[in-house]
Amino acid sequence: MSDTKPSELKNDRFLRALLRQPVDRTPVWMMRQAGRYLPEYRASRAEAGSFMDLCRNTELACEVTLQPLERYPLDAAILFSDILTIPDAMGLGLYFSEGEGPKFHKPLRTAADIEALEVVNSERDLDYVMNAVSRIRHELNGRVPLIGFSGSPWTLATYMVEGGSSKDFARCKEMLYNRPEQMHQLLTILSDSVIDYLNAQIRAGAQAVQIFDTWGGALSHGAYREFSLQYMERILQGLIKEADGRRVPAILFTKGGGQWLEAMAATGADALGLDWTTDIGGARARVGDKVALQGNLDPAVLYASPERIRSEVATILQSFGQGSGHIFNLGHGITPKVDPKHAGAMIDAVVELSGRYHA
Repeated sequence: MSDTKPSELKNDRFLRALLRQPVDRTPVWMMRQAGRYLPEYRASRAEAGSFMDLCRNTELACEVTLQPLERYPLDAAILFSDILTIPDAMGLGLYFSEGEGPKFHKPLRTAADIEALEVVNSERDLDYVMNAVSRIRHELNGRVPLIGFSGSPWTLATYMVEGGSSKDFARCKEMLYNRPEQMHQLLTILSDSVIDYLNAQIRAGAQAVQIFDTWGGALSHGAYREFSLQYMERILQGLIKEADGRRVPAILFTKGGGQWLEAMAATGADALGLDWTTDIGGARARVGDKVALQGNLDPAVLYASPERIRSEVATILQSFGQGSGHIFNLGHGITPKVDPKHAGAMIDAVVELSGRYHA
């Protein structure tokens, strides 16, 4: 557990905005803010030897988590890790092929494969993640809050069944429609594992958590509710709600999930992440004061000029409008070829322009 006490948190703008409490300006952070677009990150990864070695090295995982905070006036740090640590801990053999993304040596192909799975004991099976959380929280020394995270059960299942990334999710959807009982069994094991994993991160020092439902938007309307949303709601109901005398807010992010905002807002999440296909002002009108909203600049805007980036930031701030409950972010992770100066232009624009919406 971290040595840092809640009273030492010097910047709680992010946590306050998640709970729709007054702030002086809109807080900002970026999904994948510790990543390949930063030369210092690439150096740390080279030192580690591989991506997973970087994740498992407490000192280097802490180092790369803090790197973007040294460059930019961000309002939160996010744990450097990967969404696929849970299936790796289940023995599926995670590995990364250059240019092809994550893959598993032992994907789930049969009912027996699913029967053999057990809920992870995160403090035992994923102790390297908890060690990183504790170390990062200590090194932050109250500078900004630390976000923990997990993939959603459906998103984890897609990788575990497909054996890696997929364009059409054919194996997963075949199981979903032809053998729904097997899919539900898998998703139940995964949701219980995610509860254990996120609660372990909170005990280790995470001050907010985010569930990344990267592939929820690939589902049909009914399938999303049955095979993704209900399991994320189960997770939210099982999370530790308070630590160190503070509320631990939870963010739910479904990429491509704009059509389900009302249902997502009813899960018990404190905030919803939006991708760039949803108008944030329209989203605010739909969910009212039930949840905060996070987002939602198209990451590709960061390839534009600093002047255009500033203009796009201004448009999103204006669309959300007056009052708290907005956390500025990209609509998905920052991409590797972005110039770090352009990320800085976005962050500076939020810092400079958002105060007028909190007068």
